[in-house]
Amino acid sequence: MLQNQPPSPPPRDNSTTFYFIAASISFSLLFLLSTTTSTATNTATTTTSPDPRLFPNPQYVVHNPNSPPFPSVPTIAYFITGSSGESSRIFRLLLSVYHPKNLYLLHLDRFAPQSDRDRLAFRVHGLPVFKAAKNVHVIGKADFSYSKGSSPIASLLRGASILLRLNSNWDWFINLSAQDYPLVTQDDLLHILSYMPKDLNFVNHTSYIGWKEARRMKPIIVDPGLYLAEKTGMFYATQKRDFPSAYQLFSGSPTSVLNRKFVEFCVMGSDNLPRTVLMYLTNTPSSVLSYVPTIVCNSPEFKESAVNHNLQYASYYASSSESPRQLNGSDLQDMLRSGSAFATKFHYNDPILDHIDSEILGRSRGKVVPGGWCVGEMNNSCAEWGDANILRPGPGAKRLERRIVDLLSNGTFRTQQCLVE
Repeated sequence: MLQNQPPSPPPRDNSTTFYFIAASISFSLLFLLSTTTSTATNTATTTTSPDPRLFPNPQYVVHNPNSPPFPSVPTIAYFITGSSGESSRIFRLLLSVYHPKNLYLLHLDRFAPQSDRDRLAFRVHGLPVFKAAKNVHVIGKADFSYSKGSSPIASLLRGASILLRLNSNWDWFINLSAQDYPLVTQDDLLHILSYMPKDLNFVNHTSYIGWKEARRMKPIIVDPGLYLAEKTGMFYATQKRDFPSAYQLFSGSPTSVLNRKFVEFCVMGSDNLPRTVLMYLTNTPSSVLSYVPTIVCNSPEFKESAVNHNLQYASYYASSSESPRQLNGSDLQDMLRSGSAFATKFHYNDPILDHIDSEILGRSRGKVVPGGWCVGEMNNSCAEWGDANILRPGPGAKRLERRIVDLLSNGTFRTQQCLVE
């Protein structure tokens, strides 16, 4: 992670210059977002039709006429991001969450050298199933994404807009970082989501700011990732600012599971709320933690659909920690008991990841997680493909089902919907 020390505070008589810069960056961010849909990507394939063996039927075939029809299998759009030295981590994460039904967009930010980006695209192009399903894409023109500031929001919205342009028929949007890893198979996740109302948004949210006020909300910065082509330190102002009165600020976590309608609401700008919140957070240190929760909980259309959990397990040293601690083997049972679909964050190639692969996901090194679509030989079942709509959920589906049932129970879901604390 880039460690930047803030420069000495500017003198008081430079406040006019600072606000001019801040305003310019805000409008530049909006202009950037308005043009992202024309940004080209390097894709794993050049043709448009996937292998018909993977998609022979639009939905499940019901063999027993007396049985109720199965729900259609949803599609998840994944936006997976990483930075310098994380090309291999992104590829491993891609293998662990891959399913032919889904759509994947991979982004190595500009802190990573172009050689890493090229290597990732080459590895993606080399897997036959990716070429057959034509559903994995790599962003060729990268963005900066600083740990603070609003450049992570710009990157997130750009990724969402590209996924909408690539294929607008998906149902859910999940953003993951290279430090995340799944705790269930995609067959497990798709099976459970197929029974969920597609208007739900799984978003950590709280209106309690507390200690975050001084560190995350009131300081004013300018994120160089929005206007400079090289990495540099943040520009910090000496001034502070008040909280908005037109809407309530909420905070959460970087990862969410969002429905497509909400993503379109943020990207298309049909309502002014997403852009208003974006303008306010442009010069805020931890804007990515507040953007989605604030929009969800201030929108009459979406606040009733907010589930206060992002389906990701994380552990903190203390309630005042700004980021989760690194997980290890001693956390495995807690991870599984949580019923979460994902966990964060892990050390690079930690042995616990090998255990998750072999014992939970059933994944072999260098291969994707087997699913109902894999019909090959036992030791290499995904070398041959069948219908991608056939799911074989396992124990992970039961764990996830229990967790979601608990979240949606009347005593939890309705009482935690965007409460102002």
